[in-house]
Amino acid sequence: MAEYRLGEAEMQFAEMIWEREPVSSGELVKLCGEKLNWKKSTTHTVLRRICEKGLFQNQNGLVRSLVGKEDFFAGQSHKFVEETFNGSLPRFLAAFTSRKKISEKEIQEIQKIIQENQNK
Repeated sequence: MAEYRLGEAEMQFAEMIWEREPVSSGELVKLCGEKLNWKKSTTHTVLRRICEKGLFQNQNGLVRSLVGKEDFFAGQSHKFVEETFNGSLPRFLAAFTSRKKISEKEIQEIQKIIQENQNK
């Protein structure tokens, strides 16, 4: 998966698209005006930038994702673990759980993921 970096405003914009897709560029202009106080030109500039990054496409005024929200965040999570913990998921989990107690339900979910991956 390619690397995608989004700033805070781009992330808010992407969330709007993921929540409503497919969405017309005209509807995005209206939404961005209401929620982000953006002008039409700002909306179109940000839309062009995130389309150039390969996350979305604007075809005939209809905007759709090329990369789904879950895939995007999975890639971001993978990148974070790679950069911060040298790719070590156990080191990440140890750091994460040292500050936050995980619930019994979360433990069961993690165990299920481990079991599913052992069978691959």
